[in-house]
Amino acid sequence: MQRGLIAAGLAAFWVYLAMYAFRKPVAVATFAGEPPLWGMDFKTALIMAQALGYACSKIIGIRVVSAQRGNRRKELILGLIAASWVALLGLALLPARWAPLCMILNGLPLGMIWGLVVSYLEGRRLTEILTTILTTSFIVSSGVVKAAGSALLASGVPAVWMPAATGLLFAPLLVAALHVLSRIPPPDERDRRARGTRVPMDGAARRRFVMLHAVPLGLLLAGYGLLVALRDYRDNFAADIWEQLGHGGSPGLFIETEIPVTLSVLLGLAAIGWIRRNRAALVAVYGLILSGAAILGVSTLAWRFGLIGPVAWITLSGTGLYLAYAPFSVVLFERIMAFTRYPGNAGFLIYLADAFGYCGSFALMLVYSSGGETHAKAQAAAVYANGCLATSVLLAISAPISLLWFLRRRG
Repeated sequence: MQRGLIAAGLAAFWVYLAMYAFRKPVAVATFAGEPPLWGMDFKTALIMAQALGYACSKIIGIRVVSAQRGNRRKELILGLIAASWVALLGLALLPARWAPLCMILNGLPLGMIWGLVVSYLEGRRLTEILTTILTTSFIVSSGVVKAAGSALLASGVPAVWMPAATGLLFAPLLVAALHVLSRIPPPDERDRRARGTRVPMDGAARRRFVMLHAVPLGLLLAGYGLLVALRDYRDNFAADIWEQLGHGGSPGLFIETEIPVTLSVLLGLAAIGWIRRNRAALVAVYGLILSGAAILGVSTLAWRFGLIGPVAWITLSGTGLYLAYAPFSVVLFERIMAFTRYPGNAGFLIYLADAFGYCGSFALMLVYSSGGETHAKAQAAAVYANGCLATSVLLAISAPISLLWFLRRRG
């Protein structure tokens, strides 16, 4: 039984890694010579359009993911990713003026994949172990698919065709891994005793949960909004940050700097799975978020004062960022549902947070692009550093208050 679950966790990892191949390769291309769009350079317009579609997807996902627990999840995942690839094909075939629309349509289906994959894994005694395996995918995947995209560009594939070509490379992996994931058995009786019953949530159930926990959820959403914005900024504009820091043209850094990040997050999240009492586990999850916030802020100050170099800063700030960010992806909301014993599912809370977070991400990219291409690239590292400090301070204030509220209300 446990071997089958671990295999499902690994399959979930590969499904989400393959999904990234349909979302992130556009960030590694420069699109030199393409005309400006929306009053900004071509690449920034594409990334912002994709972010807009992705943010809308998270809003739609509040309803779709929280209500989806049937046997059609496999077909829904495949259909959503196929739709996103058709949009990438449009990027290659249609005139440049249609490119932003293609990227909106690319992001619109992809934002729901995470919640649908998580729905296979939540509500189990091994959920933290399974979702730890899954969570590493969004840390590793970006570097992997960017490296694949860079390789295709280096081999002569045109920039507008590279995203669609990268998606095709990972399509067989997606289909095979999703087949394995779809065969996972439902939670058993011991899972339900330990974590509560996970059921679809209609509109009334969603509203009631929010009304009962409005204060701690509001505080969490504020901190998560900055985390998502910072994570997406780091992901989408990594090439510009590295270039400003004097390490442009080093594609290996995309992967090298993510390895320590991945290991740190893996250890932190996996450790939560060994804590059986939901109250103690919830405290530990909040502790992980606060540890990440501290690393994020301290490493950024150390870089600004010249105590560490840029590679160390990007690695440490990435570690802090993902230590704080990763628990929101599943583990935090999994334990909140288990602790409160509210009949529902973690997918609702994940998408409630993501809808808020990705709107923040889109707003940050608007600010980033407001000064024009030259100004934006010149300020990439500074914007990232300021975001690190602001996020660290906000989490240091909001997370403890949110935790105390949950503990006192539950008794």
